[in-house]
Amino acid sequence: MTAFKTVSAEQARHLILDLQALSEPHRRSLDDDALTDLIRRLGFVQVDSINMLERAHHMILFSRATGYKPKQLKRLLEKKRRLFENWTHDASIIPADFFPYWMRRFENRRAHLLERYTNWHGPDFHSETETVLSHIENKGAVLSRELSPEERKGPGAWWNWHPSKTALEYLWRTGDLAISGRDGFQKVYDLTHRVIPEPHRAAPITHEELIDWSCRSALARMGFGTPGEIAGYWDHITADEAKAWCDKHLGTNVMIVEVEQIEGRPRRLYALTDLEQRLSDVGPPPNVLRILNPFDPVLRDRKRLKGLFGFDYTIEVFVPAPKRRYGYYVFPILEGDRMIGRIDMKSDRATDCLQITALWAEPGTSLGKGRMARLESELDRHRKFGGLSDIRFEDGWLRT
Repeated sequence: MTAFKTVSAEQARHLILDLQALSEPHRRSLDDDALTDLIRRLGFVQVDSINMLERAHHMILFSRATGYKPKQLKRLLEKKRRLFENWTHDASIIPADFFPYWMRRFENRRAHLLERYTNWHGPDFHSETETVLSHIENKGAVLSRELSPEERKGPGAWWNWHPSKTALEYLWRTGDLAISGRDGFQKVYDLTHRVIPEPHRAAPITHEELIDWSCRSALARMGFGTPGEIAGYWDHITADEAKAWCDKHLGTNVMIVEVEQIEGRPRRLYALTDLEQRLSDVGPPPNVLRILNPFDPVLRDRKRLKGLFGFDYTIEVFVPAPKRRYGYYVFPILEGDRMIGRIDMKSDRATDCLQITALWAEPGTSLGKGRMARLESELDRHRKFGGLSDIRFEDGWLRT
């Protein structure tokens, strides 16, 4: 029987937190170079429209460096063009030097997306894309509402997009357009060659190169994973392609490890062969308490989160209110290498307060004076980050 390298759940947690930039003290500032490097280290930062205090991408970066300022990200995206917006598993902010791999993604998915959007909106969709492209080429960058002022507003409106909005999104998803900026949270679309610096558009990538980069770069950021998890990191390739790549490089660049779980049997996973060195280089993270955004990358894989951290977490945004266990948008709390609880909080702009509705400690976690003092300090940092004047604790906020 083949013996595989065994990784304890504790070692795995320490490695994941280090790879996801949660193993350093978070009271630090970032200049533009450091912020670019942080996003490259993570690979991408997910963008989401929900704003309970600040939007997800800002909170993800703030949890790693409390000196982070949202205006820095805007500058790197819209002025310096070091970053761009497109899709991984969801809408994301990505280093601009990764753009060649998205060029291959665009080509790989163009036919499928064209069929999908045509089936959705009918044959007139083709002429609409040509009209939109011509308008932007001749008149410059646009907001969706400038092309379709009668467009439906409000959450859940995607199924009733105006044809021009649909064309804009299709052209963005296939690389003809790029996001040149945001007006509030509204996308501003322009021709890709006006947004993405020329050096990042010059080198074509083959599909084989895309597979190789996708697998290597995913494992470098994940530590270990199944073929499905590896493929899903960037969402460029299939699980079968990831498995074939891992098997091809097994014994040279890739190894199999057994990662122990808090509950249940160890998982047999692929890893790069430098994993042992990485494990020896990584120690426990500092005993810092951090509130994490629900879309933080360390929370993304729920199976990994439960297996290694013992934390069962669901974003309940789409769960009907009577069926929610905790709340609409509840933030996990990380302390050291443990998830110690979750907190329901939001900004109340009318009263200029950070409103704390509920706090649930994980089983076996005590809320002593020291821990509560650390939580209050973290809440105060979030209050300042949200530009609020006070913190308000609702009656009965401490839950069992």
